[in-house]
Amino acid sequence: MPIPRTKLEYRECAGSLSAVDDALYVIGGKWKLKIIIALSEGSQRFNELQRKVTGISARVLSNELKDLEMNGFVTRTVHEEASPIIIEYKATDYTDSLQDVLKALTAWGKMHRSKIKTEAEHNKHKAIH
Repeated sequence: MPIPRTKLEYRECAGSLSAVDDALYVIGGKWKLKIIIALSEGSQRFNELQRKVTGISARVLSNELKDLEMNGFVTRTVHEEASPIIIEYKATDYTDSLQDVLKALTAWGKMHRSKIKTEAEHNKHKAIH
């Protein structure tokens, strides 16, 4: 976004930044999108989910799931009739609203990785000659 020059442009820019802040607050961080992507395969128990999201601790996963549930991205179902009690987590239909975001992030991530690799190769050859 270009540098705002008028009060109206400043308000529009501030509004955009505020919206980005809101989005990053809800889905930002190291784990939330990874959890949402893992849950896109269907409902899962806590331990299954922890195995799929490599490197996440149980405490962090628990906190992230609570945040995602609070923001409407995940449902938590307790099956008390089972012994031991089974708790399943499932992505809600609201996660579908992130599809365009995920596609854009995936495309950008691939482009960025390619750019970095190309630059590293270029610098490697440049250093040799």
